Amino acid sequence: MNRDHFIAGDWGTSRLRLALCLGERVLETRQGPGVGALREPAGEALRPLIAGWRQAYGPLPLVLCGMAGSRNGWRETAYLPCPADLRALGQAALRFEADEAPVAIAPGLSCTSRLGAPDVMRGEETQIAGALALYPGLAAGRHLLCLPGTHSKWVCLEDGRVRDFLTALTGELFALLRDRSTLMRAARPSIDETPDGKSDEAADGFEKGLEAVATLGTASLLHALFAVRSRQLLDGRSHEWALSYLSGLMIGADVRGAIPLFEARAEAVLIGDGALNDRYAHALRRLGLAASCLDGEQCALAGLRTLWRA
Repeated sequence: MNRDHFIAGDWGTSRLRLALCLGERVLETRQGPGVGALREPAGEALRPLIAGWRQAYGPLPLVLCGMAGSRNGWRETAYLPCPADLRALGQAALRFEADEAPVAIAPGLSCTSRLGAPDVMRGEETQIAGALALYPGLAAGRHLLCLPGTHSKWVCLEDGRVRDFLTALTGELFALLRDRSTLMRAARPSIDETPDGKSDEAADGFEKGLEAVATLGTASLLHALFAVRSRQLLDGRSHEWALSYLSGLMIGADVRGAIPLFEARAEAVLIGDGALNDRYAHALRRLGLAASCLDGEQCALAGLRTLWRA
């Protein structure tokens, strides 16, 4: 058994990210289908992706987080109820053996949200544990974390423990409206459109979306959405502008809805993709809050290392 190398995997609904690690170093990365796209059992789908690493190094310990532990994943892993001490993730992980190698799957977290409803997360808890490992200052005092993504998570962290959290359907709803509604069918995409949304036109669209939510309030989001289409039809706005306007509406509503619930006054810590972190940070600054941005993939890897060491 190779104890120096291990495989870390963040297995989400839409994508699997694998890393061959040697201690703190990442030697190689690979990607595969998310749990939502699997057409065969998860263990069988994983086997060809890591076959080359196993051939080179022998059976390798495998640590996974995310939807690998869901009901539709590899093996269902119980949720750790909040308030949850993230130092207990390793003890609460589901451990078994597959193809002569030890496997550990991180538990998710569950809580009753500030809206009084049950809430769950899978994967984000490992990112938070990684953030605590990389930035020990987060382990003291109270912090508001935001993990933007398909299902954005707002998290109250107190002295290294997740007290509670709240999920927003921001990314999933944005994708549904972008791909499946009539909102984005009024203007054709331009060949000059920037996919990262960093052009002046995209920046203006995002800003106007934030302004619309600030003016109308989050309760009027349903009434504000149709302007994504009508501004293309009557104001001549481009596809790129409208897409960023939609993003501004969604992120603006998410931020403005969450901040009062968590009584945030000064700062939020963002853990996620760089471009998405930047958009959330901009929306937070409009409300007078500072934002610290942490790389989500780095935090996930650091969190998975804590499971490997446990």
